[in-house]
Amino acid sequence: MITIFNRRELIVTMDMKRQSDIRNILADNHIDYVVKTTNLQRASGVGSGRSYMGSVGINQDYSCEYKIFVRKNDYGKAEALIR
Repeated sequence: MITIFNRRELIVTMDMKRQSDIRNILADNHIDYVVKTTNLQRASGVGSGRSYMGSVGINQDYSCEYKIFVRKNDYGKAEALIR
């Protein structure tokens, strides 16, 4: 089980295909991982610009941030595999 105490951030990307490829590499090599996804287009509250404008002119390919974490002791192997 991966917890905040035994994990290390492997990569941060905004590319959905890249995070998918990395997840496949980790799974194929039996390395446990956790993905934290942040929606960068989320309205931040009352009066946010997005609530008035929508997502006009915003590249939807970069609307999410993906952080992939692995166990600290798997980090070296995982890093070598994704390079």
